[in-house]
Amino acid sequence: MESELRSIGELARASGLTVSALRFYDRSGVLAPALVDPVTGYRWYAEDQVAPARLVAGLRRVGMPLAGIVEALRHRHEPAVVGALLDAHLRRLEDGLADARRELFRIRTLIDPEESEMTTRLALSRTDLAAAVDAVRFAVGADPELPVLAGVLLDVEPDGVRLIATDRHRLATARVGAEVSGPPVRFLLPVAAVDELRALLDAVGPAVELTVTPDELTAAVADRVVRAAPLPYDFPDLHRLLRDAVSATPALRVPLDVAALRAALTAPDVPVQVREHEGARYEVTVLGLAGGGLRVLAADEPATAEVVRVGVNRHYLLDALDAGGAGQLVLELDGPITPLAVRRPGDGDAFSILMPVRL
Repeated sequence: MESELRSIGELARASGLTVSALRFYDRSGVLAPALVDPVTGYRWYAEDQVAPARLVAGLRRVGMPLAGIVEALRHRHEPAVVGALLDAHLRRLEDGLADARRELFRIRTLIDPEESEMTTRLALSRTDLAAAVDAVRFAVGADPELPVLAGVLLDVEPDGVRLIATDRHRLATARVGAEVSGPPVRFLLPVAAVDELRALLDAVGPAVELTVTPDELTAAVADRVVRAAPLPYDFPDLHRLLRDAVSATPALRVPLDVAALRAALTAPDVPVQVREHEGARYEVTVLGLAGGGLRVLAADEPATAEVVRVGVNRHYLLDALDAGGAGQLVLELDGPITPLAVRRPGDGDAFSILMPVRL
């Protein structure tokens, strides 16, 4: 039988993994040998283990975590699932690179204070930036005790700008590609300036030009200009939350017809639960997810094995639907008490995250 098998050294040469790596993946339960000699302890591998080993080697080279490698092997015959895992990992790598660029820029400013006076310029589509502002504006915080959340973070990257807003109960993000000249920079734009910028974007003009320094943002469309100083706070680093709030392969993924769901949520007799938080009353809608579909449930409708019941602030969900745009959206979540993501199909950079209400 051993003549039909490969030794660990032969598999290492065929796959690109080292012998020590193959031993590690055996101990981890990722890639167990087809046979272990009970006397010598030698590991032997079947021919059909070469392709999985090469997959592991490739994923290892790009820094895929062990859990991701396990998932990719488990679903290696399902291209859509593995593709989603790869896309999620690529986003993590891109986020990590953006974080590194920001940190290196901060280090340079410590070494050379004049570096902090550098200017970053962006040229981008006026309509695309308007859509991005509309996608996040609803999530800006209004709590006077949390002024750090009373704005939209502009996180300028080498090839675009990401907009992020949150009020702790919901989070929204969108991204616009741009021609960028200058270092990466984060600018916390006050909500009043956000609204001024949004009005400016309705002006006639093919593009908008942004000029960002640590002390000022200037936006120009044709001959109209808006200037704003940043909020003097350190906005939370939400990259990890954006990566981890909803998994790369959510357990539930339900298409949403925006018009139909909005009609159900605003019907005169829509069933709601009324809750109170810190003296403020709000309405909770109970959504029932089953069989790839969604419906609004009666507030007292019991749970069943077939239907996942999810509670969500009704007005927050309506805001997320409006921000997502007309037509079709997608609701993603892993369970009734995990964050809900409302996404635009085919756009991995624009989505809202809502915290569920425990029923």
